[in-house]
Amino acid sequence: MMKKIRILHVAQAAGGVDRYIRMLLKYLDKEKFENILVCSQDFLEEDYRGLVDSFERIEMTRAIGGNDLKAIKEVRNLIKKYNPDIVYAHSSKAGAIARVADIGLKNYCVYNPHGWAFNMRCSAKKKAIYTAIEKIAAPFCEKIICISDAERQSALDKKICKEDKLQVIFNGVDIEAYENGVHGAVKREDLNIPDDAFVVGMVGRMSPQKAPDVFVKMAKQVKEKVLNAHFIIVGNGNQEAEIRKYVEDNGFSNSLHITGWVDNPMSYVELFDVACLLSRWEGFGLALPEYMMASKPIVASRVDAIPNIIRDGENGLLVGVDDATGASKAVLQIYQDDELKNRLVTQGMEDVHNRFNARRVSEEHGKLFETL
Repeated sequence: MMKKIRILHVAQAAGGVDRYIRMLLKYLDKEKFENILVCSQDFLEEDYRGLVDSFERIEMTRAIGGNDLKAIKEVRNLIKKYNPDIVYAHSSKAGAIARVADIGLKNYCVYNPHGWAFNMRCSAKKKAIYTAIEKIAAPFCEKIICISDAERQSALDKKICKEDKLQVIFNGVDIEAYENGVHGAVKREDLNIPDDAFVVGMVGRMSPQKAPDVFVKMAKQVKEKVLNAHFIIVGNGNQEAEIRKYVEDNGFSNSLHITGWVDNPMSYVELFDVACLLSRWEGFGLALPEYMMASKPIVASRVDAIPNIIRDGENGLLVGVDDATGASKAVLQIYQDDELKNRLVTQGMEDVHNRFNARRVSEEHGKLFETL
């Protein structure tokens, strides 16, 4: 029997990274690869039953601090314990910890930032620190996986590493799980939305990156033209009070529905007539192929990786960052033009199957692991 390639995954940030790893492991060939997950306290062991051969949890925090040295030591001990062929670090914090922990040990190291930290909207000082950390850590891995062409270009622009170290593996969604799953679990009446309402929604944290403030400003303008319009935000976040206040002050709080954190976001996406992602920065934007998979026409911001996924007028409509008026015009265009709506949905469905299938993500990883 052929010896399996042993991969030790290191992950700190839950959320999108957690979903990504689960999807990757689900379709990675179990005959060829053995997987160990070393993760932070934010991950749940039951989510990985049947997906990993071993599960280890250690204390890792997002903020830089004294705890990092302890985490590095613990990760190093676990690398020695499992003696993997490949260490695969997911996102910037785990990327720094794992690459330092792995120095001098005999294996290959792969790093996936899942969206560069230096592309976030933050102070120039923070951007410089994040860039410096990535440059210092880059020599300590064999490959850096970028989840979009825009991410790869960012790395080249910032001179993070040589071009041949970078490999683009586009993100994907689990189409089979969605198509075989339960549909219609959430009804419009559950949210007090009339059946004949025009529903515009977004999935994402209520934080500056996902621009919920732009979403509600767009909503106000749409509401002025379409009286039976309703709006759904699927997520929670620290801007919730500010969002609720804006809607209250502008007199349409009965038409905005905030779900809070849910573990079945696609059940809410099914209620949308138009799906939005108006982010201010975006390493990929996994919500976009999820919207396509659910046959929703999309309005998204023209920023970072989003134009790698959305071709304006073909599989969605693109608008400027922070452009609530542009977003409202795009939403109304879809509302008024059924032919446009159907065209965007049909092309989106074709794209998600051809370009953004989770099986392809795992296959491309498998090929990379075998060539190291």
